[in-house]
Amino acid sequence: MNTTKVGIIGCGNIADQYLKNIPKYPGIDLVSCSDIIESRAKERSAEYKIAYSKSVSDMLSDPNIELVINLTIPKAHAEISIEALKHGKHIYSEKPFAINKDQGLKILEASNDSNLRAGCAPDTFLGGGMQTCRYLIDKGEIGVPIAASAFMVNHGHEHWHTNPEFYYQIGGGPMFDMGPYYLTALVNLLGPIKTVSGVTSTSFSERTISNGPKSGKSIKVEVPTHVTGLLEFMNGATGTIITSFDVWSSDLPRIEIYGTKGTLSVPDPNKFTGPVQIKKGREKTWKEIPLTHPEGARGIGVSEMASSMRSGRKSRIDAELGFHILDVMQSIHESANSGHHVTIESACIQPSAVPTGLLEGAF
Repeated sequence: MNTTKVGIIGCGNIADQYLKNIPKYPGIDLVSCSDIIESRAKERSAEYKIAYSKSVSDMLSDPNIELVINLTIPKAHAEISIEALKHGKHIYSEKPFAINKDQGLKILEASNDSNLRAGCAPDTFLGGGMQTCRYLIDKGEIGVPIAASAFMVNHGHEHWHTNPEFYYQIGGGPMFDMGPYYLTALVNLLGPIKTVSGVTSTSFSERTISNGPKSGKSIKVEVPTHVTGLLEFMNGATGTIITSFDVWSSDLPRIEIYGTKGTLSVPDPNKFTGPVQIKKGREKTWKEIPLTHPEGARGIGVSEMASSMRSGRKSRIDAELGFHILDVMQSIHESANSGHHVTIESACIQPSAVPTGLLEGAF
């Protein structure tokens, strides 16, 4: 099997998951890492026994690297992704695709102009939990899907993250931070979104870091921290999504899909597995369904993208999907500001279901 040589830009918190997981997937050779703080790249290089580039430009100029994984902070996603494409590299970016649609369109343009691919996290929808749900819906186990609900509510990240400022800056907030997991899961299960409306609020103008060396420092909140969206899907189904950093406690489900024959309880879309439960008609108890697919882990989307590059097929995690999710998130905020429904201008194809019977990371 031919292998795809991969480099990572951004050696912050999430990099460890990629560095641990990617080497176990077939067809990928993780060769180098880079960070604007050279010492962080050196530490990751020593820990994971890979090379490091002294600068981002050095990595982008390396002719051996075919695919760059962009793990920088959200406001740097577009700049790094576009530069990578200009240097002849395919790009896989952490979510969000960009912090606004204008930046996202520039990534799409750079991808099209260079004839290179631009994929985007999250890849959790490729895991065993979400693919089992997709399998059940495609089999008609709950009949025709008619509606969905999705809830992500907590009290923010400043209590555990040592550098949480970006969560409360443009490109952050609960919708841009966690919305990609939930919206991507919904598009995987129900297809693209046609129209949205939204209501937003900001309950706390400042947050206080309570972990690490910055403990006690105040953060100015620049974005809405409670976001409610109503969704109309192209297939006629409707949905409700609430994302919040303002809620102390909740027992809400993560995602539920409602069909003409029953209800599907979907696991946490920020994870690759979890209980999949179904209740049909007037049944009194939920039935847990065994997973139909391997669990998966962070980085499986890189494996899927690399596989599609080698075979020439359309990736399930491509730029059109990433931009569509960005469009939906920004449009929910625009609707809240205008007081009107917003028609989603972008289009994407519902990702194809992953076949059963494959090994983890094989596509």
